[in-house]
Formats: sequence, C-alpha cells, structure tokens
Amino acid sequence: MTSILTSLHRLLRVLSTAALWLSAAGLVAMTAAVAWQVFGRYVLNDTPSWTEPISLLLMSWFILLGAAVGVRENFHLGLDIVRFFAPDRVARFMDGVSLVAITGFGIAMAWFGWTLVVGTWSATLPVLGIPGGIDYLPLVVGGGLIALFAVERLVGMIAHPREDIVVAKTAADLEAH
Repeated sequence: MTSILTSLHRLLRVLSTAALWLSAAGLVAMTAAVAWQVFGRYVLNDTPSWTEPISLLLMSWFILLGAAVGVRENFHLGLDIVRFFAPDRVARFMDGVSLVAITGFGIAMAWFGWTLVVGTWSATLPVLGIPGGIDYLPLVVGGGLIALFAVERLVGMIAHPREDIVVAKTAADLEAH
C-alpha cells in the first residue's frame, strides 16, 4: 500500500510541478501581451485588439492552476486561529472537514465549469476566433486539480495520522514512515 501511495505521490508531484510551470508561463505570457498592448497604444498609436481577451484567458489559467498547487502545498487561504488553539484531535478533525469541503468545491467547480464549456463551445470568441468554451476550460482543469490534490492530502492525513497534513516534499519523506 505504501508503494502505491508513494507512486501516486510522485505522479501528483510531477503534475503539480507542471501546473506551477504552466501557471508561471501564463503569467509571463500575459505580462508580454499587456506590454505589447501598451506599446501598441502609446508608441504605435494602434492598439492590438487581441491582447485583452488573451490576457484574461491566460489570467484564468494561471490563477486556477496556481490555486490548485496552493491546495497541494497547503498555501491556500485559511483561518487558522481557531485551529491553532484547538486540541490536536479537534484540529485534525477540522483539517479533515476542510479538505472534504475543498474537494467538494473542486468537484463542483469542474462539473459546472464543464457545463459552461459544453454550453458555450459552439460560440466563437470574436477577436480570437476560437470556441467560446475555451474560456471555461480553466475551471474544469483547475477544479479537477484542486479536488485531486485535496484528496491526496486527505489520504495522506489518514495514512499518517500522527503527522501534519502538509504534503511530503520527497518520496523519501513518505518512505520514512
């Protein structure tokens, strides 16, 4: 069982790293598009029309991919003051409830995002000329990754009940338990 968890952990680490790199690339690409828009407007006196919609699309991707990585690495927002003062058993129960809620949120985001993708796929984004459903794909992918990473942390919490639920950074951390 530990070897299966270790293999899944490694796979999800690769997926998380890829999501983080894609998020960073999206941020750089969005910055370049906005810079081109400013250059076009103020230097060339000809504002490119494609920069704003592509910037918004890239922003959706890097925000939601980054949020998923934040869930996996336990960097997401939380109100920890009550948990901090709670006894260990209560704090772990609160962590479990939180992870179940995050999983449900991710699943709902992916499900309803998919409904939006399907419902708007036949429309075309006017400036970009691509299907309108592409605008909502980040909800599907981001929601799915959020749910997947929350489940990973929940399984880790159950498999290693005496430890903090922060995801181990290396496979050696998992194998040591």
